[in-house]
Amino acid sequence: MLSVADYRVSYGQSEVLHGLNFEVKPREIVAVMGRNGMGKTTLMKSLMGVIPSSSGSVKLDGKEVSQLKSYQRVASGFGFVPQGRMIFSSMTVKENIETGLTTTKRRSVPRELYDMFPVLLEMRNRRGGNLSGGQQQQLAIARALASDPKMLFLDEPTEGIQPSIIREMGRTLKMIRDQRGLSIVVSEQVLSFALDIADRILVIEKGQIVHEELRATVNEAKVAAYLSV
Repeated sequence: MLSVADYRVSYGQSEVLHGLNFEVKPREIVAVMGRNGMGKTTLMKSLMGVIPSSSGSVKLDGKEVSQLKSYQRVASGFGFVPQGRMIFSSMTVKENIETGLTTTKRRSVPRELYDMFPVLLEMRNRRGGNLSGGQQQQLAIARALASDPKMLFLDEPTEGIQPSIIREMGRTLKMIRDQRGLSIVVSEQVLSFALDIADRILVIEKGQIVHEELRATVNEAKVAAYLSV
């Protein structure tokens, strides 16, 4: 579903992602793990076209997208839940989700999104800024799903969210994968969350992938060692 080859990103003269190579299979959940400042958010933003790459290839379902602008990548099948959620706090829940419909022919929020997130139906006329952190995260995911993506990126989705909501979010992401058949990439620092949802774990350090293994055979202690300061 996603193929990234010799992928490089620079800020000015300084290269921050160094020739990354990885793939994500259809219906697979991959967790990209690493400490702060190791390149996780840069990778997510650049895959979405928010930060330009300097070289390399990004293919979605066989189609090269590395030269496309962000809105074109969304139209091609990328969905993005940014770090910090970035919802529109002065707009209602319903209006927030509707901003994700721009690449579809729909004019109103699909019922199945409200079925997936019942709290958003209940609060659809409330301003986004009045929701709790966990509810805002659900809203950000619903907004991303509104564009009918094939591939969903979530950047640090557990940040600032209480443990009980984190467990619920894990169940939701697996349900989204199973019901919608899409692939998911999550950048994350919380190992327990990654182990709960991911089929495969990649560890990024100083802009390079230094470790990769399947969840089924993961060496938790080794991954934890990469994450410890």
